[in-house]
Amino acid sequence: MTSEKTLKRKSFIALIGLLIVLIVVMFFVSLSIGVIKIAPLDVIRTLFGYGTAKQELVLFDFRLPGIILALLIGAGLAVSGVILQGVTQNELADPGILGINTGAGLAVVLFIFFFQDTLNAGSTLSAFIMPLFALIGALFAALLIYALAWKNGVNPIRLILVGIGVNAAFSAALIIIQLKMDPQDFRQATVWLSGDIWNADWNFVFALLPWIFILIPYAMHKARSLNVLNLGDEIAAGLGSKVENERRILLMLAVALAGACVAAGGGIAFLGLVVPHIARRIVGPTHQLIIPISTLVGALLLMTADIIGKNLLTPTQIPVGIVVAILSTPYFVYLLMKTK
Repeated sequence: MTSEKTLKRKSFIALIGLLIVLIVVMFFVSLSIGVIKIAPLDVIRTLFGYGTAKQELVLFDFRLPGIILALLIGAGLAVSGVILQGVTQNELADPGILGINTGAGLAVVLFIFFFQDTLNAGSTLSAFIMPLFALIGALFAALLIYALAWKNGVNPIRLILVGIGVNAAFSAALIIIQLKMDPQDFRQATVWLSGDIWNADWNFVFALLPWIFILIPYAMHKARSLNVLNLGDEIAAGLGSKVENERRILLMLAVALAGACVAAGGGIAFLGLVVPHIARRIVGPTHQLIIPISTLVGALLLMTADIIGKNLLTPTQIPVGIVVAILSTPYFVYLLMKTK
């Protein structure tokens, strides 16, 4: 038994190491390719301060912020999806399907609509205010879903169905607001809502960093609660878990992660749905293992999608959310066919 446990631990560490290596490789690939190509050795030299002024401008001002944002957003959305699937006990739950992303998106579009003229979208103040607006919108969506789904407690299936309905209502409200925008703001909002790491600069990186570095470790801390909730409400209550209290805390955690990520990367769909399934297939149902693997797989997947979106049809860029949707849709259809 001990040797089997040791073998599993070694396999898990090896998997973590492999994912980190893949992330590092794709990180340097992303820095190297683009409209202006930079050789890998020149990338390394530039990172250590020995590049030309042009190379430093391209890497530090244009590419690095977008790459780091992709890593942070991918990790945050993946962990948000893990939590929501654990809380709802439903394999098809994710921040996009439940309406949390749309609630956050609605708040950010309202921010663009009312404050675009007074606050520059790329300013430091704007970068830090937008996640707060997104969090408010995501929290409002989550509270509305929770309230409508409440009937002597919250049934996971009812929660999903109410979430789909709220998502549709918020999507309609988004369209109405967009129609009232001037053409430039309308275009900006449309591209952003499709899932785009827009205005990628260091302000957005520094605004998102605290959310990811505080909330993902806290999600790891709550992994045992997710394991217990997955056993079902009656068994969880029998084991001494305060089911509704834990569900509320975990929902708020998922909402905060999704809201902050939507503020920086727009409405990126399916990532929070697909990544937890990949992690679960690799390491099994234990959330102490699923969360770190999902963090790395989500970061790797979104960074890879960002590379494809920026380079497939150069100089035209495809929003990263569209690339993720194209890559994830076949797996989503497979899940729908497989789910009873």
